[in-house]
Amino acid sequence: MQEKESAVLLLFTGGTISMAEDPKSGALRPIDFDHIQDYMPELAMTGIKVKSIPILPLIDSSDVEPLIWERLALIIKENYHLYDGFVILHGTDTMAYSASALSFMLVHLSKPVIFTGSQLPIGVMRTDAKENLLTAIEIAAAKENGQSIVPEVCIFFEDTLFRGNRTTKKNAEHFSAFGSHNYHPLGRAGVHIKYFRSYINYPHAGVKLRVRSQVDQNVVLLKIFPGITESTVRAILEIPNLKAVVLESFGAGNAPRREWFYNALKAATDRGILIVNRSQCSTGSVEMGRYETSLNLVNAGVISAYDCTTEAIVTKLMCLLGECTSIDDVKHHLNVSICGEMTV
Repeated sequence: MQEKESAVLLLFTGGTISMAEDPKSGALRPIDFDHIQDYMPELAMTGIKVKSIPILPLIDSSDVEPLIWERLALIIKENYHLYDGFVILHGTDTMAYSASALSFMLVHLSKPVIFTGSQLPIGVMRTDAKENLLTAIEIAAAKENGQSIVPEVCIFFEDTLFRGNRTTKKNAEHFSAFGSHNYHPLGRAGVHIKYFRSYINYPHAGVKLRVRSQVDQNVVLLKIFPGITESTVRAILEIPNLKAVVLESFGAGNAPRREWFYNALKAATDRGILIVNRSQCSTGSVEMGRYETSLNLVNAGVISAYDCTTEAIVTKLMCLLGECTSIDDVKHHLNVSICGEMTV
C-alpha cells in the first residue's frame, strides 16, 4: 500500500473501460465521473488520492487523433508538479498508438504515465476493468527513495506492464490483449508487483519536462504484398504533401526486385520523402542488405526502422516531422532510440 500523500491523476478518454450498464435500460453508457467510486469502492482502500478529468467528448479509440494526444500531453504538463503519476483510460484498439505518441511527446519524463483499459466495461460482471485500473493506479503512485519506480509511458493490461512504444494489440477477445514482441515487459502483477528494473529507462536527474506538441500527419503506411501493382505504389507515393512513408516489408526487410518498384521508391526519396522500412513480422528486426531482395531498398535511400512497432514508427515520424527543421535532422533521430522504442 502506498503512502497516503501519494496522488494520481486519472484521465478518461473513453473506450470500453469507461462504460457501465444503465440500471433501468441495461444499455451501456459513459461513467458518471463524479461517482466513479460507486463503481470502484476499492479506490478508497488504496490510500492514494485519485482525481479524475474526463477528456470530453468521450470517444471510441477508433476516433482518436493527434489532437487528443496533444490535449493529454498538455494536461499532464499542466498538472505535472501536483501528482506522482498519471493513468489514462483509453480504448484498446488504438492504445498502442497513443502510448507511443505520448512517449515521444513527453520529453524528459520522470513520472509514470500508465495507459490501461479493458475488454469488458467497468460496470458489468466479470469485467477486467477493475483489476487493470487499480493496478495501474498503484504502479503510477509507486516510488522508491522518493523516485518513481517506472518513469515511463507504459501500458498495463491483465497482469503485465509494457513499455508503451514497444506494445501492439494482439488479441480482440482475450483479456491478455497486448504484447511486446521485441522487448521484455517492465513488470508483472501477481500477489506482488514485480518490476524488471534493468529494462526500465530512468531519466537524468533535474531535467525539466517539455512537450513536443507539434505533430505532422503527412505520413502513410504502404504494406506490400505479392501482386501489388505499380499504379498502387505510385498513387501512394505521389499523395500531395506527403512527407514520410512507412514501408511494411517482408521478413527482415525484403521487397520485390522489380525495376519499377525501385524507380518509384528512388523518385520519392529524391523528392525528399522519407521512406522507413518496417517488417510485417511481429518479432525481429529489419536488416537491410542481409538479403539481395533488400539491396534495392538501400540503393533507393530507404531507412531502417530496426525493430520498431508500426505504432511507434508512425508516431515517431509524426512527432519528428512536426518538430525538426530539416530532413537530415529527422533522419538522424530515426537512426537513434529516443525513448527506448527500438534496439539499434
